[in-house]
Amino acid sequence: MAKPASTKRLVYHLGGYNPVAPQDAYRRFSRELCRFESTWSVATSISGPVIGPDVASWRVVASGPNWSVETEYRLVLWEDVIETAQARPMWRRIPLALMAFVDFVQAGALWGYLRSNWRYAGFFLYPFVFFGLLVALALVAGIVAARMSDSALVGVCAGIVAGVLLMQWPARWLYLPLLFDDWIFSRDYIRRRDEVLDPRFDRVAREIAAHGKESEADEILIIGHSLGAVLAIDLLDRALQLNPDLGKTRPRIALASVGSSLLKIGLHRGAERFRAAVGRVASASQIFWAEYQALTDVMNFYKTNPVTAMGLQVPGRPIVRVERIRKMVQPARYRRMRRNFFKVHCQFVNGNDQRAAYDYFMLLCGPLSVERQVRYADGAVSAIGSDGALRESAIDLPFIPESPLEASS
Repeated sequence: MAKPASTKRLVYHLGGYNPVAPQDAYRRFSRELCRFESTWSVATSISGPVIGPDVASWRVVASGPNWSVETEYRLVLWEDVIETAQARPMWRRIPLALMAFVDFVQAGALWGYLRSNWRYAGFFLYPFVFFGLLVALALVAGIVAARMSDSALVGVCAGIVAGVLLMQWPARWLYLPLLFDDWIFSRDYIRRRDEVLDPRFDRVAREIAAHGKESEADEILIIGHSLGAVLAIDLLDRALQLNPDLGKTRPRIALASVGSSLLKIGLHRGAERFRAAVGRVASASQIFWAEYQALTDVMNFYKTNPVTAMGLQVPGRPIVRVERIRKMVQPARYRRMRRNFFKVHCQFVNGNDQRAAYDYFMLLCGPLSVERQVRYADGAVSAIGSDGALRESAIDLPFIPESPLEASS
């Protein structure tokens, strides 16, 4: 039997552009934690949430027959920024979205998407192409009404009414308002600092820098999903500037970018500030950085090293792992979700039905360090027995190759 383990981990999670209230995030976390229990044959308990101005936090204890891990989970809040954007009317949103589209095209981002991952280029074009189709339908409605009534005024009015109606139901069903806001935010993030997020990230970065000196945790994990991976880099860069020795001594510091949109921002010519932050984080060799990707997730850059793609010369950073979503969930569930791109994308932060090399909750709550889970070919699968026990052989499992893209094959 493996030597019993008692580990403490501090986690900072930054979610993507999805306006989930802290209470709802806590309920989803609790629900998905139950999947983790069942899949890995472990026991867990979770405290109630404590919601502050910058983070919402709760504690999780996970244990197997011969190990126990205490995790303090801190969700960095920014749903208020997203909700503020959602409140603006479509007549204001549309011109801002079109400005963002032109900006990303002129700045070479679209060409970068096509060069790096054509699926992401499709994701970028999706809301604008469908918006163009809805506008065309409104024009057709106006032309038909004008011909039938023999009145240009009636045609104009009919076209406007059709456009307004199309922007209400079909546009929302196609997620156009949310995607427009996403690209508007991304342009603003590149062009200027955010008056809400900047002071908030400064405060959280000071907290992380202080924990790097005095925390009782064995490991601090900063994990960013989707556009949250961009913010995770930003946050960690600020913490490193406050405490350059962060991660050189205990606690260990790990960064995980999962289903990330790092290149969404990084391939824009105007994103010098962000690329500089990526360069500083990548160059901090004491920080272990892993990037998880999946082919079926159109909202990430499959089989691409984000640091290299940005033209940064930091060899071997990050470790890139390409995993299969279908290996994480039961076949019936996968068949239901595979055509819903958002559900596939969110599997990176949900509980798995099946033991797999990537498991969000195992990274957060498992007995192996993040680095070991990333470097082991099958993650924690070979290390955890069918009864949830940590195997004696876990310490001797072979590491994957050092090359970040060889590691993902």
